[in-house]
Amino acid sequence: MKPVRSLVKLLLPLVLLFGCSPAISTFDQNAYMQVTSLKVDAWDLMDKATESYTSHESDVKTLQLKIDKAIEYDKHRPHNEVTYKMWTILNDSTGHLYGGFLVKWKHDGKCGSAYITEKKKQIGFSFDQIAELESKKIKPTEISTQ
Repeated sequence: MKPVRSLVKLLLPLVLLFGCSPAISTFDQNAYMQVTSLKVDAWDLMDKATESYTSHESDVKTLQLKIDKAIEYDKHRPHNEVTYKMWTILNDSTGHLYGGFLVKWKHDGKCGSAYITEKKKQIGFSFDQIAELESKKIKPTEISTQ
């Protein structure tokens, strides 16, 4: 019976520690600023899709690098799997959001205004979903006061 009590004494603090940890990451101001800034940058770039892709290839690569950095940042935050998954869906080159938009623009050479307008709504909504999730996460100061 004594070994069982010792085991319980050892495991109980671990269960409490990990059982009480948040299921989702806490709010991160940097991550929030990145996603809102990247949305504006993406929309700006998308407006240029009425022109040839090759004339804006450098702009595409520059913005893609910024997005890749934001994804990498969120990927390594603890308990941030949901946000990371949202980013990967948004950036998926085989999908119908930002990554897919870039593939279509490159393939077609340029895009029509109506298509761009519709895609900006969809892609903007996706960026907004990431930003809203981040903004609704518990602030680190809220944890210490609970």
